[in-house]
Amino acid sequence: MSLLAEDLKRYASARDIPKFARYYRKAQEANNPLMRYVYRFLFAKAKKKNLIDLFYQTKIGGGLYIGHPYCITINAKAVIGRNCNIHKGVTIGQENRGKRKGSPTIGDNVWIGINATIVGNVNIGHDVLIAPNTYVNCDVPDHSVVFGNPCVIKHRDNATEGYISINN
Repeated sequence: MSLLAEDLKRYASARDIPKFARYYRKAQEANNPLMRYVYRFLFAKAKKKNLIDLFYQTKIGGGLYIGHPYCITINAKAVIGRNCNIHKGVTIGQENRGKRKGSPTIGDNVWIGINATIVGNVNIGHDVLIAPNTYVNCDVPDHSVVFGNPCVIKHRDNATEGYISINN
């Protein structure tokens, strides 16, 4: 199954997926070099309209859901797993010095709330809920809820239950 098809399963209808997200996947999956160029061009225009900073080759697993696609920054070297929700104002950024030099790796089934920031070479586990306005600069284990600045981590089984759904 293509990444775009997996993304589409996360939305109520195919009309609901943001244009930039559709062009992002098509630019990644196009086999024809000319079509890949066309989709990259359309992706660049659509992401500019929504103030999205995202490189077309960023590694994001299938099932990406961006419900309110505005003012989102995702570093080109970040790695994001499958079935992740990213909300407006989110920053997933690189740290350029110190012990956390690098970009985040985010697991599967992660819900990232409005205006959350994840920076540095940190690992976010699977089934993690990152609350709105949270600043994450440390590793987060699987099955956790994260909130605050500095981040507070609480273990919770099925942390994203009710937040991440997949339409079949």
